[in-house]
Amino acid sequence: MDHVERNQENKQPDDSSPADTSSDLEKRITKTKLINRLNFINFQNGNVLINFKHRKYNRIITKTACPQPCRGDFLVCLWQNPDELEDLFDTYQFQDLVVTNGLKIISVKAVPRQISRKGICLPLPEASAEINVRKTKRHICDGLNVTLMQNGVSYSGRLLDFNAVSLKLLLSSEPPQTFQWINLKAKVNIIITNQKGPLYTAECRIIRQSVDGNQGAFILEPLNQVIQRYKPKEYRSRRFTLSPSPNLIFLHPFTHKTVSMKVLDLSGSGFSVEDDRKNSILPAGMILPELELNFANSFTIKGKAQVVYRKNIILEGKKAEAVKCGLALLDMGFEDHLKLLAVLHQVENRNAYICNKVDLDDLWRFFFETGFLYPKKYIFLQQEKEKIKAVYQKLYTGNPSIARHFIYQENGAIRGHMAMLRFYNKTWLIHHHAARSTSLLRAGLVVLDQVGQYTYESHRLYSSHMDYLMCYYRPNNSFPEHVFGGAARHINNPDGCSLDLFTYSHIRKPVRNRKQLPSPWKLVDTEQEDLLELESYYQAISGGLMVRGLDLSHGIKPNPDLSTAYQAAGLKRERKLFSVKAGNQLKAVAIVSIADVALNLSDLTSCIKVIVIDPQDLPKDILESVVARLADLFEQSRIPLLLFPASYADDQTIPYEKQYNLWLLNTDYSDDYFKFIDELNKLRNTQS
Repeated sequence: MDHVERNQENKQPDDSSPADTSSDLEKRITKTKLINRLNFINFQNGNVLINFKHRKYNRIITKTACPQPCRGDFLVCLWQNPDELEDLFDTYQFQDLVVTNGLKIISVKAVPRQISRKGICLPLPEASAEINVRKTKRHICDGLNVTLMQNGVSYSGRLLDFNAVSLKLLLSSEPPQTFQWINLKAKVNIIITNQKGPLYTAECRIIRQSVDGNQGAFILEPLNQVIQRYKPKEYRSRRFTLSPSPNLIFLHPFTHKTVSMKVLDLSGSGFSVEDDRKNSILPAGMILPELELNFANSFTIKGKAQVVYRKNIILEGKKAEAVKCGLALLDMGFEDHLKLLAVLHQVENRNAYICNKVDLDDLWRFFFETGFLYPKKYIFLQQEKEKIKAVYQKLYTGNPSIARHFIYQENGAIRGHMAMLRFYNKTWLIHHHAARSTSLLRAGLVVLDQVGQYTYESHRLYSSHMDYLMCYYRPNNSFPEHVFGGAARHINNPDGCSLDLFTYSHIRKPVRNRKQLPSPWKLVDTEQEDLLELESYYQAISGGLMVRGLDLSHGIKPNPDLSTAYQAAGLKRERKLFSVKAGNQLKAVAIVSIADVALNLSDLTSCIKVIVIDPQDLPKDILESVVARLADLFEQSRIPLLLFPASYADDQTIPYEKQYNLWLLNTDYSDDYFKFIDELNKLRNTQS
């Protein structure tokens, strides 16, 4: 774009980066190198700048021209906008030709051989001056919209060029607006967008402005080199330096050019890279919509991230300062994130695995030898053992999006195991926690720590769907009571971590037709008003997370994506809600979960849960009739039944086999959870 400047382009930089003041501010470049540079510009369909000086006044005007292929002593350039040259040569004379790369310029001084309204022909000197004009290169942009805001007034325009420490905008004012409304000494806020959405927001100060009518060029300096993407937490992701280190590869959202940078360190929630100080292109706050982490061209991981800080550092083996930029992951597909975490967990502990391929015979042997499949549980499951084997084949070899497993393995033998299942919209069920007795504390806590780290590094990613963690455990089982119950007591806030006690028993599917419920009792589909009443009741007696974690909150709609994910894995997951009412009075809500047999080995994923809202006015025989009718929905003959509150079963003398605590953790409370786990790890270290 042709433009007029009061100062020569090669004498005064137009950004906030000061010009070099060293002794090599100017050096000579040979004709051969100049020709090579010009031919590269032609190859890229680029331009050069040609300065003209007013014959009477000290005023410079700059025009853009397209250099033609050059091999000898003369260079021909064609004007980019020849129609704008009317009467130019009568009042202006040639000053010099400028070749710039954004960091340095080459000034070519010569007497034109020929000049016309079509182009210019110059003899090339044997040497030209190459001048350092900036410490940080400016990069040309195209197709990016900018909005500048200050004190309730906004101006629209586009981003002309940028580097990590300054931006040049061209803005327009729409009457009655004027640029005089902008307070040059006050802060401004800018938003840079493309067709898909925001790419960058920043608070800036105005370094310089140049206004011509209703258009104005503004040079801005971002004020913050650090942004707070997420709320601060005491516990951070563990960062690792890999060898070889992966490369960050992305299409720069401002320049649309492919960039490759070396990763300095890496975690499951972010990473840092080295940015070239003279060619800095990562301002704090910029979003990279699509990136790729390339591991020695062996495999790649794709995601979305945001630059959260930049700082000057001295890298090992280098004397000059470099720029370290930190990026936080905003989202990543579950498969790619799983690859990343699998690598990092192996770096930390070579015996710790995530979703690795497992010999299922070894896994079943481990479950039996550790007592996880104790005789009574196995007797209940053995009739369906072939179906169970098929389900676990899908879970442990198909790598479905709804399942994770964590294994501590020494010399090929499984020592510890824990698994997770996404069974609700934003809630993952932790189950199958087992360890060999000879390594219970070490292996059991290692896989528990893996789950904790996985949760911390995943819960902020949309693709993880992980607002809550849950598990069921028997209060008389010392290890989970010590770990999960201890965490709930340590956090001491039911909004962060809660415990709710259920009774557990089995009912047999009736073989005869069920009678109708006596009037005024009825079993109907649950409505939103019923869920609202359920939520109010639960908050009054518990105040915990069960209603939210089990997708029972008023207003929560069923998530078809979850059922689709199970279907894609060849698995079954259905849920139906029923209300037990006396007339119009809600007495209980029944949750019927139907899933593949032994998806959870205690069958807590294929069961009937009844939450009694009016324990004083729900007779035992009515509950039994309701449960018998619901049992018709299942294929199996024996169905687990869970009742809440547990006191209802005691008050109504309803027999049950055992009790389960439902433990739920709000993942926003990870700091408090990790503080407690740290105490357990300290105990492990003192006992090992």
